Amino acid sequence: FRGGALLTAPNGPGYHIMLPFITTFRSVQTTLQTDEIKNVPCGTSGGVMIYFDRIEVVNMLVPTAVVDIVRNYTADYDKTLIFNKIHHELNQFCSVHTLQEVYIELFDIIDENLKLALQKDLIAMAPGLTIQAVRVTKPKIPEAIRRNFELMEAEKTRLLITAQTQKVVEKEAETERKKAIIEAQKLAQVAEINFRQKVMEKETEKKISEIEDSAFLARERARADAEFYTAEKFAEANRLKLTPEYIELMKYQAIAANSKVYFGQDIPNMFVDNSGPQGRTQDEDDSGSLDLLDSLGKVKKHKRAQRSKSDSLD
Repeated sequence: FRGGALLTAPNGPGYHIMLPFITTFRSVQTTLQTDEIKNVPCGTSGGVMIYFDRIEVVNMLVPTAVVDIVRNYTADYDKTLIFNKIHHELNQFCSVHTLQEVYIELFDIIDENLKLALQKDLIAMAPGLTIQAVRVTKPKIPEAIRRNFELMEAEKTRLLITAQTQKVVEKEAETERKKAIIEAQKLAQVAEINFRQKVMEKETEKKISEIEDSAFLARERARADAEFYTAEKFAEANRLKLTPEYIELMKYQAIAANSKVYFGQDIPNMFVDNSGPQGRTQDEDDSGSLDLLDSLGKVKKHKRAQRSKSDSLD
């Protein structure tokens, strides 16, 4: 200031000449600074008076806007543009909200609302002054209400602890259920594998049995075929041997093997050959009968000689 009039440009840092009693100066900070507003009263919509112990406003003034802002709002521009505005906006906010909202529910948005409201007015009233941040401390409330809030918070905390405990129990139960499901699935898979293994074993046994049955059936069929062939050939051989001469031979062999000897003038009819030719004479029949008796006598003598020999050996 010179002679009480504001100069047109600010002086920067360094040495400057000042005329006593004519030239005066005021320091204006153009870097980032923090203004504190303390003990700000606020009345809620319910009529409860609360106090904000400290509100901090971080702001910065650009050097090119210093002259205009000082000319319009003096060097103590922050009182007009920031301090008074904070009081006004905070009371506007508290007047439309309850103590519960101001103290708990909407407390987290108070600083952002104050910043937006200040910046909106500063853009129109003081270009070059910007608000960087607003920090609001917890307000002071009457002691009785504060104790009620503390009790309420304690109940909420206990409720949250109970809810968290319940979640933990539910989570543990869910974990146990999942473990049981996994264990059951594992047992089911093992049982299914064992079942498939048994089925495969049974199918293998079935195939082996079928192979063995087929082999046995083939062997039996081959043996039956062989027996049938043998019987057929034997029957064919017997049929070829079935001649009158062979029958006569077999008859005399059977008579020779018989241990009974008949004595007398008449021979039983069984020794008479009725199947011979009709043209045989009586002499031929008698001769045959004598030959037969002679043969039977020789067989009898031979058996007696063998019996005597065995008795002498004894």
